[in-house]
This record gives sequence, C-alpha cells and structure tokens, in this order.
Amino acid sequence: MFCISPAAFADTMNAEEFDQFTLGKTFYYGVNGRDYGAEEYLPNHRVIWTFLDGRCQNGTWYQDGEMICFEYEALEEIQCWTFRESPTGGLVARFKDDPQALELFEVQRSHQPLQCLGPDVGV
Repeated sequence: MFCISPAAFADTMNAEEFDQFTLGKTFYYGVNGRDYGAEEYLPNHRVIWTFLDGRCQNGTWYQDGEMICFEYEALEEIQCWTFRESPTGGLVARFKDDPQALELFEVQRSHQPLQCLGPDVGV
C-alpha cells in the first residue's frame, strides 16, 4: 500500500499561489475514492461550487491566516480550508487544516465551466 506522509506535501498555499494555481479552471474533487464535488475558479476571487447534482452555489474566497475561506450565498457558515499541491501535482484541500477533518483530493482539472441547472428546472 502506498501512503503519502503529510511532510511530503508542499507548504500551504497563500492567496496569490492559490489564485495562480486555480484561476480559470474547474477542479473536480474526491474523498476516499468517491466523487465529492467540483469548483470553478473565476476572476476576483469568485467561485461556483457544486456537489455534482446540477445545483450550484456562487461564492467568494479570501485568505485568513494560512487558510483559504469561502463564503457561499446559500450557506451561513464560512468554509475554511488549507490547500497544498501533492507530490503528483494535484490539489489537496484539508478542512480547517485539521488532520482529523475532511480532506479532498483533485481527481480532474478542466478549463470547461461547470454545468449548472437553474432552480427547480423542469418542475
């Protein structure tokens, strides 16, 4: 079994590095070998998130210490993550930088925008 120790990861990305790495791209994330969601990274720290169900959340991000924090229109709670580049070049996100918390791994990267349905399409 192949394991990657936390020390094998690059340092946590700051806002400038994160913006350079993600801007103009859509990242698809997985957790424990399963699809989790996708996020499209737009100019001016804007994002669009989906759990891959066709419903999308608009939001913005900003740096807070070592974390990149996201505010989404429909969520009251701010979501803060640390981001690192894995040894294989993929993006890894750790919720609240807590080793016991959710960790997402990039499974695909695209220059195509997300496909978002409007609210209650077909209803």
